[in-house]
Amino acid sequence: MKKLSFWEGKRVFVTGHTGFKGSWLCKTLETVGAEVTGYALEPSSGSNLYDLCKPAVISVIGDIRDFDTLSAAFSKANPEIVIHMAAQPLVIDSYKMPRYTYDVNVMGTVNLLECARLYGNVKSVLNVTTDKVYFNLERESGYSEGEKLCGSDPYSNSKSCSEHVTSAYVWSYFGQASVAVSTARSGNVIGGGDFSANRLVPDCADSLARGEVIKVRNPESVRPYIHVLDTVFAYLLIVESQYSDPSVAGAYNIGPVADECVTNQDLVDMFCDAWGGEAKWKHVPVETPPESKLLKLDCSRIESVLGWRPKWDTLRAVREAAEWYSEYYQDGSADVIMLRQIEGFMEDAVQ
Repeated sequence: MKKLSFWEGKRVFVTGHTGFKGSWLCKTLETVGAEVTGYALEPSSGSNLYDLCKPAVISVIGDIRDFDTLSAAFSKANPEIVIHMAAQPLVIDSYKMPRYTYDVNVMGTVNLLECARLYGNVKSVLNVTTDKVYFNLERESGYSEGEKLCGSDPYSNSKSCSEHVTSAYVWSYFGQASVAVSTARSGNVIGGGDFSANRLVPDCADSLARGEVIKVRNPESVRPYIHVLDTVFAYLLIVESQYSDPSVAGAYNIGPVADECVTNQDLVDMFCDAWGGEAKWKHVPVETPPESKLLKLDCSRIESVLGWRPKWDTLRAVREAAEWYSEYYQDGSADVIMLRQIEGFMEDAVQ
């Protein structure tokens, strides 16, 4: 970690701030004194982390596809730093809504980068994509940043396209303007407060809170799971580093160390152990669109260039997530739990 004093008073524009990762990012930026403007759709009508934690941001409700509204919000915020997370983020939903997925994930990126191009005070931009941008060969070794980008399903492919859009803007505009731009390809992010359907950890927490057995669709699939706070602080590190040294800008994988990619079965076992009691799971095959079975990341670039490694291993990440949900479902305050975990993470990170 660099010095968190860097963020004091920095004007930051965050898209997708009402989502799961956006809420954790904005709550963290609040604790370090940044001045944040968020731009996103209304948070979901059911349980959602943003309404539960109420981060201190100027919140603009708008669609990333609406360039005029986005441009007006961007101009008013006059940001120095931009973190783009607005997206249609679910693989299964992308099969149901491919045109919408491409419209949001590709043209939304175009709109955001156009705003950064048109308003001259931006110095550092981060486009958050996904580990699924790679052409997946179902191999044991992790993918590195220079490998072929070609996600197979509409979600993954739209994020590959978002990477190409970013590269084109860097080549065509931002090199001359001295705007540092990076992309972050994060693994499967877990942590408290994710209430999305068809995600493993939220499904675990919801089932156990109801006293039910967890139903697991694909227990043998391997994924690079990482805690949301490790991801958030990796984003902050990239943004801060390239703010002062644009030469470090580029693409960065963010995930666990190589030997900590685990099967879904392993993850659920960890969650059940952390939850305690009679927590159990069973394999329930479900007819779903195809997804990759094996995905790993090579995160050596961010370690060698920026000195980043995850602070919480997979077991700790699962325990922190289970603790969040367990306390929340026993009428705990989401805001209090988040702040405690952010403070605990920062203490671990500076050791």
